Amino acid sequence: MVSSVDMLSAIKEITNTKQLDRTELHLLLQDGILAAMAKRYGPTVQAEVEIDEGRGAIKITRLRSVVAEVTDASREISVEDAQIYDEGFEVGDMLEEPVDFAEFGRTAAQAAKQRIIQRVRERERTRIRDEFATRVGDLLSGEVQQIERGKLVVMLNKFREAEAIIPYREQNHREHYHQGEPIRAVLKRIEETPKGPRLILSRADGLFVKALFKLEVPEIQQGIVEIRASAREVGSRTKIAVFSRDDSIDPVGACVGLKGSRVQAVVNELGGERIDIVPWSADPERFAKLALAPARVARVFSDGVAKSIQAVVDEDQLSLAIGRNGQNVRLASELTGWKIRLYSSREWLERGGETPLFAPLPEEVSVAADVRLADIGALGPATVAVLEDAGYRTLNDIIDLDRDDFLRLPGIAPEEADRIMAMIDELTEDNSSNGEGSDGAASGALPPA
Repeated sequence: MVSSVDMLSAIKEITNTKQLDRTELHLLLQDGILAAMAKRYGPTVQAEVEIDEGRGAIKITRLRSVVAEVTDASREISVEDAQIYDEGFEVGDMLEEPVDFAEFGRTAAQAAKQRIIQRVRERERTRIRDEFATRVGDLLSGEVQQIERGKLVVMLNKFREAEAIIPYREQNHREHYHQGEPIRAVLKRIEETPKGPRLILSRADGLFVKALFKLEVPEIQQGIVEIRASAREVGSRTKIAVFSRDDSIDPVGACVGLKGSRVQAVVNELGGERIDIVPWSADPERFAKLALAPARVARVFSDGVAKSIQAVVDEDQLSLAIGRNGQNVRLASELTGWKIRLYSSREWLERGGETPLFAPLPEEVSVAADVRLADIGALGPATVAVLEDAGYRTLNDIIDLDRDDFLRLPGIAPEEADRIMAMIDELTEDNSSNGEGSDGAASGALPPA
């Protein structure tokens, strides 16, 4: 027979192992005892359970309503049977019958214990979901617990009971780990399995690079600098596009750090993987020129319908723009979300001379024709709302407005009008007048490790 003392001893062990609150465990124990009683007395049994850990006692009282005719033996007793206990019982009274925990026997006690373990597991699964549901993209650390069929099973440092794995496809195959080694990875997603939630970690996804920069760059942690886009070929090269919400802070410089210290820390974690850091731009043509760094781009022409860009580079820049096995232009296309086709200046002249390869643009200014104001990070939500109320919804709608035009709008202060004008000037600057190396200088690329 299993005594209440034995059960409480087992409960204490579960409490210590699973790090559960005493009150929570008591509720689970009560639930388990009721489940065991239901097995013996019936599914609708009613009872009160009092737990005294100090004395090692569990007091159980079965409750049955006194009725004239019994319809549910689990929770009712006839008045005749009740009067065997006490002649004073009448219909409507409640019979309180003490139950010895030992009477359940080994099977009943095991049922109670299994019920508790089941509820504990359910609580653990809920805790894991609640803990990690909003942490996709966060950097997690732990140690390699096991290596099975190519995947790494990771025991997390701060949530050891969570199941976490790095699938083969989410690994950098230039890296090799052994059991017991420390490891860091980004939380990519949460999968539901019959055994509960499973954390899928990654060292190959672009999210991993973003998480490392967030760790190294305080401005990203504070939300001043943002990584707007990334493209990665794991183990070889990554491009990220960064944007600053504060005009006084250079986003590329913030990510590179003093003497390259911040980006070098990320490169070291990635095993020497090359990283190009470029400024993000709402203008797809300017963004494409920046994304092709370290190559210098002479001209770009965009086709908004096909979401395609044709870039012209000098002969000595062509191989740099293409990159080894086409890697540079491929990553630039992924970074911008536009298909980029490269032409040397000679090929461009042969195809059309001084005319664009696509239909000519109205001006040579690189302006995105259909950039929504809501997509321009430099404008705050309040400013966008004021402009949209006035009927201005795209960059082209406000591009020819003067400072006084903005001041006439309700809610636009002089400082905000100046900021809008500066933003327009930046987005509409003539790229061809910047000089050959202006866009390339915006790249935070490091030389190959």
